Amino acid sequence: QVQLVESGGGLVQAGGSLRLSCVASGSIKSINVMGWYRQAPGKQRELVAAITSGGSTNYADSVKGRFTISRDNAKNTVYLQMNSLTSEETGVYYCNADVTTRWGTNARYWGQGTQVTVSS
Repeated sequence: QVQLVESGGGLVQAGGSLRLSCVASGSIKSINVMGWYRQAPGKQRELVAAITSGGSTNYADSVKGRFTISRDNAKNTVYLQMNSLTSEETGVYYCNADVTTRWGTNARYWGQGTQVTVSS
């Protein structure tokens, strides 16, 4: 079994910053892509940023230049540094990981989510 646990969410004023963390644990052999998704109230979950084990990154157009995704492969941890936040970025942020388990199976796992609220 694999678990993803997010932390770092909270309440911040518009223009402020937050740093999210997500740690993966369990029967992990390797993790390919790790990513962050956001679900705003009444909207579908959408990709914010993703990073491969080799460090290649992909960002939603709306966050380019303000958000930075990074990871520590040795710790199975992914981070999301969010700067210049706007109220439109309020929502639940979910961590996602494409995991190969010790038994050779491959699946995508989700964390429970962490709430980010940006006040205007």
